Amino acid sequence: MKLRAGLQAKFLAMMAVACLVVTVLIAMLLGRQERMQTEVVGISREAMRDTMAESLRRHGEGEVAQLAGSLTNPLYYFDLDAIGELGRAAMNNPGVRYVLVYDSDGNIVHDGSEEIPSYGKRMDDAMAAQVVRAQRLHAQWTETTLDVSAPIKIGQQRLGGVRVGYDLKAMRAYQDGALDKLRKRLDELGRRQLLWVGVLSLGLLALGGLMLWLIQRWLVNPIRQLADAAQAIENGQFDSAPAGGQGNDEVGDLMRAFGRMSQSLARHDRDIRRMAYTDALTGLANRLAFREALDQRLLHLRNGGGQLALLFADIDDFKRVNDTLGHDAGDEVLLQFAQRIQQTVARIGGEHALLARFGGDEFVILVEGEDDRDGEARGIASHLAEVLVGELGQPIVVHDRQVFLGTSVGVTLYPEDASGATGLMKNGDIAMYQAKVAGKNCYRFYSRAMDQAVERRVHLEHELRGAWDRGELSLVYQPVYRLADGAMVGAEALLRWKHPEQGLIAPSVFIDVAEQSGLIETLGPQVLRAACEDAMAWQKARPDAEPLFVSVNVSPRQLRSGDLPKTVADCLHDTGLAPHYLHLELTETAVIGDEIHASNLLARLRASGVKVWLDDFGTGFSGLSHLRRVPVDGVKIDRSFIADVLRDPDDLALTTAIIAMAHSLGITVVAEGVEKEGQYAVLRERGCDLAQGYWLGHPVNAQEFRALLIS
Repeated sequence: MKLRAGLQAKFLAMMAVACLVVTVLIAMLLGRQERMQTEVVGISREAMRDTMAESLRRHGEGEVAQLAGSLTNPLYYFDLDAIGELGRAAMNNPGVRYVLVYDSDGNIVHDGSEEIPSYGKRMDDAMAAQVVRAQRLHAQWTETTLDVSAPIKIGQQRLGGVRVGYDLKAMRAYQDGALDKLRKRLDELGRRQLLWVGVLSLGLLALGGLMLWLIQRWLVNPIRQLADAAQAIENGQFDSAPAGGQGNDEVGDLMRAFGRMSQSLARHDRDIRRMAYTDALTGLANRLAFREALDQRLLHLRNGGGQLALLFADIDDFKRVNDTLGHDAGDEVLLQFAQRIQQTVARIGGEHALLARFGGDEFVILVEGEDDRDGEARGIASHLAEVLVGELGQPIVVHDRQVFLGTSVGVTLYPEDASGATGLMKNGDIAMYQAKVAGKNCYRFYSRAMDQAVERRVHLEHELRGAWDRGELSLVYQPVYRLADGAMVGAEALLRWKHPEQGLIAPSVFIDVAEQSGLIETLGPQVLRAACEDAMAWQKARPDAEPLFVSVNVSPRQLRSGDLPKTVADCLHDTGLAPHYLHLELTETAVIGDEIHASNLLARLRASGVKVWLDDFGTGFSGLSHLRRVPVDGVKIDRSFIADVLRDPDDLALTTAIIAMAHSLGITVVAEGVEKEGQYAVLRERGCDLAQGYWLGHPVNAQEFRALLIS
């Protein structure tokens, strides 16, 4: 039978390897068997030696104890005949080499012989020292002798002692004979084991031959048929089925299953393609489908000319929806956004526009311009981005609640900005990020200067990390005055960064970097703690004066985290500042995004005694009616209204209305940006409570502010 490198050949190779392995195992088994026999004999020798030695020691101690008792009177009366008779009787015992009777000084009295040649000699062998000092039975060993000694006493008086030496040769001879028998028995067992191993190996070879024949008949031929059918299915012929398949065994079932599998493969192929190229939530194209379509469009444009634009749209503050309303609400928001974008793109983007969801809250739109109209792609993208910002800025109703979100859109153009898909997608992402930096809910076109801006921002973020610990960040304080009597009642804490190389960096720059990168969650508590410590220092500097409050700005990110009440409580507890001397300032835009969450958080802060102020009031709320739903103690009128209060009647009227409305709700009004005496006078006339600004006092560091207090 001609063999190929199939199952038969592989099985023969496996059998050859198995035989080789069995041969090696048998050789290893024989070697291991020899080592085991040696180990068994060694262990048996040690066990027998220990057992026989212990038995001999006990036997010797018994004889010597008995002999010592018999020698008491003869040694006391120094009866050498009686001592000799007892010694000779002991010498006749099997295995006894010597018997020595000695006095209390270790001199030999009798050695069991007739002539007593050693009489009167002092025992000076290696074991004598232990024998003379022994007060009880004592056994010592040498290679050939067991020496057992016992003292001979009358009462507490020691007369001397007796030593008996037992020969160990007979014991070792008996031990060697027993071990020889054991080794012969082990050799016989090893030969039997080897015989059974050989029989088993022959049985395995015979079984291998039988299995080879059965594999050829039952598996090899059917599998060849299945392989031919699988090759046909691989080539796309899903209706192919193997020949035969009429058997009632598992192979027959497998062959019949191939026919059903071809139909299932065709159906799953369609499903997999749809899943691979479609976003599961929105039904839009996904990143993979969009990238393939973009590559095809670019290839077509390179050959025939033309232009296109990519728009990257990212929902602003979408994480807040998931954190406050749950992921089900977040999915609903994404669906509504996708529908709005889809409708807008269908209306404005043109017939070749393509919309995809890249994952999370990011959508990408591709629009094309006509070949003969230069700049059309830019115009379409600009119009589409502007409409998207407006449409997606409208409130969304989710779970009977209105959610206000915006969209930041970045636009990049081909071929102006990049010639490849990777470059275009990178540029679009950069432009979208710059739209977020610009204040969100707007759109920006990519420019090469943005790459440098991104690099500068990344470098600034790196430098900002650890700036507090390096002493580069510090607090300055701007005084806050009461308009009724002109008294200083507090100060606003402002963070400043003096970079060792770049000098003073504008707060609007590094605060935004800290907010976007999440560093504000570390800097915020540090600033809060430092401000509370300085406020306590002010009170100690002027104990008899009215204590000053300190106001600290809180970022939207700190408000969203939910840890603000605990952070504030820890700072107050550690510094000892009374809660009503701490004022927290939050922007309107941070509160209006989720009024319910913000209201609950602010209510907890106010319940602890901390005052809450709304900063930049008038720039974020659509109306003063929101003040009824948000628990605050004070509002700070934005400086843009104060700047024109002397020459713009509208700003004066609005400022007057804000003061009146806030007072009707029991809310304190603070004016910021007071830079002229006339502004101060108008605000005092209109009943404004507090004011701050350059006309009243510039921000100064902690040391200068403390000097101002005690001056």
